[in-house]
Formats: sequence, C-alpha cells, structure tokens
Amino acid sequence: MKNKNRYFQPKNSKEAMRQIETLFNKYVDAPLTQELVAYHQNLINRLNDDILKAAEAEGIPSRIESIHNMVDVMRSWLQIRMSNQPFNGHMEHFKYVTNTKTKFKRNTIKLKSGQNRRASRH
Repeated sequence: MKNKNRYFQPKNSKEAMRQIETLFNKYVDAPLTQELVAYHQNLINRLNDDILKAAEAEGIPSRIESIHNMVDVMRSWLQIRMSNQPFNGHMEHFKYVTNTKTKFKRNTIKLKSGQNRRASRH
C-alpha cells in the first residue's frame, strides 16, 4: 500500500471540517484518557493551523467563522469533560446541537374498518 493512499487527503477546507466533525462526534461520549485528550488537542491544532489557512486562501468568510465556532465547541467540550460533567450534545453542520429532542410515544391500533390504522382511540 502506497503512503499516498494511506491517509485521508481532503480537497478543500469544508471536506476537512466535515471529517473532523465526524471524528469529534465519534468520541464525544467516550471516557477521558490521556490519549483522547492529546488526540483532541491535535484536531484543534489542525483546525487552527492548516484548515484555517486553507479557508482563508479560499476566501470564504462563512467557512472561517465556522472554523472558529468548531474550535470554541471543541474547547468547551474539553473543559466540561475535565470537570466530570456530561457533554449533552454533538456537532452538526459545524455547530453545537443539544441532544434534548422530545420523543412522543405512538400507539397504532389496527381496526377492522376501512382505514387500516388509527393513532389512538378517543
């Protein structure tokens, strides 16, 4: 296997940001270890250095703002997890999103009438 095909090589800054977002969402609920903190700091440094320079070279101001937002969310994650608090959320579209969505129970009842299903009996 050649070294050129071994690593992920993004074509632009948005692709790199999406990759970091998916990696962050994979370990957001994992227990903290020294290796995870070092890996997390490495991702933050990549965002601040390489990807920010690429976004500035592309000249898209909204992408630069998204990078700063991602860095803020990732730094807050580290502070919250270091204080042994749960991080109730994930990153979606380069922004912090909470996991507090309301779920409604649904009970479908089969009836013998013309309609196949009915939500509930009133």
